[in-house]
Formats: sequence, C-alpha cells, structure tokens
Amino acid sequence: MKKTSLILIALMFISCGGGDNKSASKNFPQSIQTSKDSNTSAEHGGYGFENLAESLGFQTYILSEKDGTFFGDPRAKKGGTLHYIHSLFPRTMRVLGQNSSQVINSRTIQALCYETLLGQHSATLEFVPGLASHWFISDDKLTFKFRINPDARWADGMPVIADDIVATWDLRMDETILMPSEQLTFGKFERPIAESKYIVSVKAKAVNWRNFLYFSTMAIHPNHILKDLDGTAFLEEYAFSMIVGSGPYEIPEDKILNQESYTFVRRDDYWAAQSPFSKYMYNFDKIKVSVVKDNDALQYEKFKKGEQDIFTVSRARRWVEETDFESTQKGWVKKQRVFSERPAGTSGYFFNMRKWPFDDKWVRYAFCYLYNREKMNKEMYYNEYGYMNSMYAGSMYENPDNNKFPFNPDKAVELLKEAGYTSRNDDGWLVHDESGRIFAFELDLPKTYEYMATPVQQMLKDYGIDMQIKFVDYNTMIKNVNERNFTIGMLAYSGLVYPNPETSYRSILADQNDNNNVWGFKSDRVDVLLDEYDTCFDQDRRIEIIREIDGIVAGVHPTAWSTVRNYIRTMWWDKFDYPDWMLSRYVGEHWDIFYYWWIDDDKVFQLDNAMANGDQLEILPLDTEYWPEYLKNNQ
Repeated sequence: MKKTSLILIALMFISCGGGDNKSASKNFPQSIQTSKDSNTSAEHGGYGFENLAESLGFQTYILSEKDGTFFGDPRAKKGGTLHYIHSLFPRTMRVLGQNSSQVINSRTIQALCYETLLGQHSATLEFVPGLASHWFISDDKLTFKFRINPDARWADGMPVIADDIVATWDLRMDETILMPSEQLTFGKFERPIAESKYIVSVKAKAVNWRNFLYFSTMAIHPNHILKDLDGTAFLEEYAFSMIVGSGPYEIPEDKILNQESYTFVRRDDYWAAQSPFSKYMYNFDKIKVSVVKDNDALQYEKFKKGEQDIFTVSRARRWVEETDFESTQKGWVKKQRVFSERPAGTSGYFFNMRKWPFDDKWVRYAFCYLYNREKMNKEMYYNEYGYMNSMYAGSMYENPDNNKFPFNPDKAVELLKEAGYTSRNDDGWLVHDESGRIFAFELDLPKTYEYMATPVQQMLKDYGIDMQIKFVDYNTMIKNVNERNFTIGMLAYSGLVYPNPETSYRSILADQNDNNNVWGFKSDRVDVLLDEYDTCFDQDRRIEIIREIDGIVAGVHPTAWSTVRNYIRTMWWDKFDYPDWMLSRYVGEHWDIFYYWWIDDDKVFQLDNAMANGDQLEILPLDTEYWPEYLKNNQ
C-alpha cells in the first residue's frame, strides 16, 4: 500500500442535492449483519482486500509516529456529559437539503452523527480512511473508486455498502431538496456505480481538481431508507428527526426538544470505535446542546454559574472587561486566545444587489466609505481586530490591490451625488433627485447583534441615510436571506482551506433561492475564471485565478466587509484535558472540543475541592500558539 500525496481536503463543505431514489443495485442483499461478511471475496472488497489493494491501484494512509495526537490523544478517557449552550436551534436536524447549511448542522450533527468516505488529517490535510479504507484515482483523474470497510455499520445494524453512496448522490441531485448548489457540484459526475457490495466507482464528466475532494467528503446516508423516499418526502420526514447515521453519536428522538435542546449520545456499538483514526476521539458519553435564543448576556451568565462548560467570547469588550471574576482569578475557569490557521471567512453587511438602493454600485461604495471600522475597532473592540478587505482575508488568495475603503465621508458624499442623492428633505434624509424616494432601508437582525449595528446606523444617519433596524430571531433572518426577501443583511460565512468560489459567484445561481450567491452577483469574466479554476492542477495558477476573481468581486463590492482575527477566545471550566494543540489547525473553533477533548476525573475532583475551599488553581498563559510554532518548525 502506498501513502497518498494528495492534500486536497476541504474543512468546510455546505451540503445540498438529491436523486431518482431507486436502489442502485439489486445484486447485494442488505441484511442486518452482526457478524463478519464471509461471502464477499477480497477482489470484490471483502476481507483480505488490503492484501490486494496496491496491485489493483488502490492507496490508503498508514499512521506513523509523526501523526502524534492529531487523531486524538491516547491519554483521553471516555465518559461524562459536555454541556453547551447555543444561541439558536437548528432550522432542521438534517445535514442535507433546504435549511441545512448552518454551521451548527455541519460542525455538530454532521460531524458527530454521519460519516464521509474519507476523512482529513488535521495537521497536513492528507486524505485518511473514513467509511472507505482504500481509494483509487485513475491516471486521467476522471474515475475514482472507493473500497468501503466491510466493518462499517449504520446505527440500526445494517452494513454500509456501495448502494448507500449511489443513493446519497441521487439525493444530492434531486432538485426537490431545494439546494441548487448541490446539483451544480455533484452534477459534474456521472451516476456512481456499485461495482460490488463494497466497491463503488464514479466518473467525472470533465477533469476538475476538486472532484475527488468533494465526492470523498460528502456525508453518506443509507440507501435502505432513501430508496423509499423522494426529495420532498425526505425534507418533510427528517425536518426535526434524524435519519440513521454511521457516526460515533446519535440523537435519539426523545432527546430532541424542539427549540429547547438536543442531546448527542455516544454509541456503544460504533463500528470504528477501535480504529486508530477515531479511538481517542469522541470521548463524551453525552453532549447536551441547550438553546438560549439571541441572548448572549444570559448565555454568558449561565456559563459563569456552571450551567455550561465552555464559552466562546465573541465580544471584545466582554473579553477585556468582563472575564476577570472570582472563577478566573482562582483558575477554576480557564481562558485563552487560541491561534490557528483557520480561514477567516467573510463577514459584514451583505447587499442585495437585485433591488433598490443597493443595485447601484456607487451607493454600495458610499456605504463602505461611511462604515467607520477604524473607529469601531478602537472604541468598541479594543483594537483586537484587523480589517477584512477580501473574500479571502489574510490568505494567499487575497487580491492585494483591493480597495481598502477607509473611512472617507467626503468621498461617500461625492458618490451619493453621482448616484442622484443631492438633497435632503425636512427630516434630514437624502432624497433621490428623479424618483423622490427617501434613502431608507431595513436591516433585519437578532437582538444580540444590536451593539454592532447601532453605531453603523448612527454613522449613516449623520449623512442622511436611514437604516431602520428590525429585530428578528436568527432563523427568520436566514430564511429571509435564503428567499431573497432582504435589502441588506449582517452575515458571516466560514472560510475554506481551498476556496470554492463557484457556489457563491456562479451567475446561474444569482436569481435562485437557497444558495450562497445571496447578493445576486453576475460576471461573465468570473464564470470563465471559474471554469478554468476547476480544471487547473497548478496551485500557483489557482492562486492567480482566485486573486483575479477577488479583485472583480471587490470592484463590484457586494459586501461591506467587517473586521477579522486569527484566533478564538475561549473559556472553560477546569474539568477537561486536551491535546497539546487544543484546537485543530484549520478548524480552530470550539467545535473541536466536541471531537478531541475529554473530562479528566482528577481535574473534576481538584476543581470541586478548590471551589469548596476557595483554593487557587493554575492560571494559564493568555495565548496558546501551538500552530504558528508548528508551521515555523515544519516549513
């Protein structure tokens, strides 16, 4: 067996798609198997395949000493419950189909309950076994094959087989699941073929360096359930219940309290519990996610009272002014800034360019020149942040020539006049010269975002622009954005290690709902560049392509970009232990705690005693910079 040299794993992939809901094959019976399959030959993917794999052109990943704790720490212990509070309840419990694209779906439900054909090395991005133990890439890079581990099982005891991969592709290609970007992504493949019970092949319609990446990292669902559903039935039946998964956790129906909480329960019968790629991960017996909607202050108070175990501090003011209390002074609660190489993503004010007033580029520019990020960073954020000037801020893909849009009210007034706003009415609001429309629009956002929006509201008001703030819950805000029923939105997208601009900027998505092209962006040149990007295997050229796309987007300026930081501010009660790197290199978020941390009984005992007696525990350094040091030593 040979080790793969490909390093193309994406760490953030938003699901979509569907299919014709027919069983992929009638040749391989799906009986529940609790014993090993002795009927399938090694040549067909059964036991013993590993001895033939290399001769058949398949490869895998072999763990070595250098992998260290990147697949979990051998010191980890199983047990206990992690209590976590989130600001919203998922819009659906599904990880496929309409409303499933929220980060909480992918980072918790998908990551813990479902699996992909291949996984990721948290430090190097190399492919590693998942449901598939081995994989094959043809010389022309069009045909891929995967050998499914015959030990793999769904939570209901059924074996994971090739038909499941075909059925999952079918589902993603079904337009009735209402996620058109999924058909865009997976429509680049011909329908997969179940070559045997455990071997599935798929052929791409054209060479694309991301094809293998995306197919191997799609979350797999069971054919023995999907075969009886079309896309519409799938959306309805699993809106707030769980389709069977193969992952280490499940969420029993009686553990889902709609709009209140849901609890992950670790499976005693997880098929890969002893795999070297997972045996030291997924350590909590239960992970309870409770919901405190749109009330960050109450969530923080519950953390301070010990009602939740971890807390991510999103507000700079809170980090600087409100984290010095008895429990942190005594070391009972730890707090650190954890640095990583996670992609910054995109955040700020997203303009709907399909409708007035932001269908005018000069109006968008004027907004950006009046959005005084420098003042907000200094006065509100304690200079904790840098400034985002790109869809790929701080990465090699950022176009350095992008307009930085520093605060410049004179320039804004000039552009507003160019757009036809030369006078104000008796109330002081700008009025368009021809239409007579007052420059007023509505921003929907959760109450917890108010502190970020009201300063911008005042900045605009000073120059005659009326931004009216309407408070709605987060799910309503996202629903309106997905249905294009908005004028401007305060949004944030997670970043990808390998950018996928197609699902955000492809012109054919601009006038469709339920996809990432929320602005209505269209560009013939970008469409051409997207086609080239897909077929370019030269990383240097891909960087050039993304930079050109970034420059074009920056010129159109569909987003008033916000601020950025390359660390996470996190706090936790001192009952946990974790790998030295704390949070993974490219994810670098508190979700990693769900996967890699564990409860340390000795620490629990020490914490209880310290709190009972008022004793002091260790105070950690403010910053942990494992990954910057790793990069320095492994270049």
